[in-house]
This record gives sequence, structure tokens and C-alpha cells, in this order.
Amino acid sequence: MSDEELNDDSLGRRVLTELMGETYLREKDAKRNSFNDVLHDYSADVCFGRVWSREGIDRKQRSILNIAILTAMNRPNQLKNHVEGALNNGCTPAELKEVLLQTAVYCGLPAATDAFRVAEGVLRERGLID
Repeated sequence: MSDEELNDDSLGRRVLTELMGETYLREKDAKRNSFNDVLHDYSADVCFGRVWSREGIDRKQRSILNIAILTAMNRPNQLKNHVEGALNNGCTPAELKEVLLQTAVYCGLPAATDAFRVAEGVLRERGLID
């Protein structure tokens, strides 16, 4: 990515749409207001425009890292979104299971148990497990 592309305000929104879909972005935009719009812009610009658009590791690898980090931090709301994104980025249910099991070793069973519950919910919603 060139510096010009990294500074393009629409880049983050484009990457976010590629990761999560247009419906997700519309729902996210519906939550914007005059107070929180700066946070939405920051997230799109920094998280997605400047980080997710970088070369070096692919989006699937970024998703796997985020799932491990969010499990360690016990952030179930964010984890749900990132499990959905990981599936969009080509992660399989078997890969998600292994990532969560690996995090159990270092983050503990309570964090991993919560993460498994979140991932199971997303997988069930998508009809990927029974």
C-alpha cells in the first residue's frame, strides 16, 4: 500500500466491507451519532485502513491473531465479530477450534470456555455445526 492509499479515508470502510459485508457496515453506520462518529472514523482509518490493509500477513492470519488476543482479553462482543470475520477470511471451524484450544493453554479454561461459546453461536447461526 502506498502512503496515499493508506491516507485514503474510504480505504478503511472498503476493507471493513470486504471483511464483514455491506450489511455489517450499514448496521455499524446506523449506530453513529454526533458524539461517537470520531470513534467510528478512528476505527475505520486505523484498524482497517492502516492495519488490515497492510501486506506482510494475510487477512486469515490477522483474524487468527485477533481471535487469540480477544480470547486472552475476554472480549466476547468483539470476539463474535472477529469469528464472523475469520470465517469470511477463509478460516474453517476446525481451524477456529484449534486456535481456541491453543489459547486455553495460555489464557486458561474460563477464557477459552467463553470463547468456545461465542464461536459455537456464530457457527450455529451459519449452519456450520449442529
